[in-house]
Amino acid sequence: MPHPADSIDVIAPNFKARMSGVTSTVFRLVPIQAREMRIASSGPKIPEDIPQIPVSSLVTMSRRRRVWHARRNNEMLAGIALRRLLGKDLKLMFTSAAQRDHKALTKWMIRRMDRVVATSARSAAFLEVPAQVIHHGIDAERFAPHPDKDALRRDLGLPEGKVLVGCFGRIRPQKGNDLFIDMMLRLLPGRPDVVAVMMGGVTDQFRDFHKGLVDKVAAAGLQERVLFLPEDPHWDVSRWFKALDLYVAPQRWEGFGLTPLEAMACAVPVVATRAGAFEELVQDGQTGTLVEIEDLDAMTEATARLLDDAALRADWSAKARAHSAAHCRIEQEAEALCRIYRELLDEA
Repeated sequence: MPHPADSIDVIAPNFKARMSGVTSTVFRLVPIQAREMRIASSGPKIPEDIPQIPVSSLVTMSRRRRVWHARRNNEMLAGIALRRLLGKDLKLMFTSAAQRDHKALTKWMIRRMDRVVATSARSAAFLEVPAQVIHHGIDAERFAPHPDKDALRRDLGLPEGKVLVGCFGRIRPQKGNDLFIDMMLRLLPGRPDVVAVMMGGVTDQFRDFHKGLVDKVAAAGLQERVLFLPEDPHWDVSRWFKALDLYVAPQRWEGFGLTPLEAMACAVPVVATRAGAFEELVQDGQTGTLVEIEDLDAMTEATARLLDDAALRADWSAKARAHSAAHCRIEQEAEALCRIYRELLDEA
């Protein structure tokens, strides 16, 4: 959906060709924000249905006021260069999800921003400039309970009549996939009605890590009870969340982490570590259970409790859906960002 650059008031660059959490955020938000504002993305590989302007037009666009909303270092740098070297009248904005001390160059660029947003209070604590916290939201219409879970499982090739426990996302140590597998190897032998589902992409760097998990499951004789699935080829993980009964987010580190929220929106309670923004998303004891990072015993105990108590799962399932639908919608995130865009466009 190409647009002339001079018709756009807000540019949300996406300078990464491979799919990532940040890329997904841009592609989800821009079409919603475009209902209210003249906004477009720009980058090397933008889907046709996303409002966009060519990268080449960034250099030739007129010098009238625009907002440049960066989410990566290279995008911040491009915005600074467009303003300083080419004289574009850009108001620079940056969203930070990192939960670590920033390097000197990053700090320098952040100080040049006109407005900074953090995706969580924990992320804001690592910034040395004032920041407004705006949580990511989810599409509560797409991520919603399915009326016939068994039919959905048939369509997806998942076992029917079982309690399904999921762990989705990239397969790598920081995501805690090994903790999930170790926990399930503890829990599955005494619970024949439970099946674990791990789904996600594996990059070359972590092929051996993934193979080690598969081999560990095979050595335990549980390869029929622990399913390793590739990421959805259509980039639509919502169907898989809807098929679950329980979701586990065992991360060691996370920038923000949408998966617990996506699960809750599908009426699936969660067990999550205190990584990323999970503490701000999960209502402990209401929509899920929070445990300390790498505390395998606590994670196992919390998961066992929910596996063994169908009534508790049902109660938390209803509360998870209600909470996420009321407080965590992507439309709320989009509007909060648009308010900042309008303020920046109106500044003297």
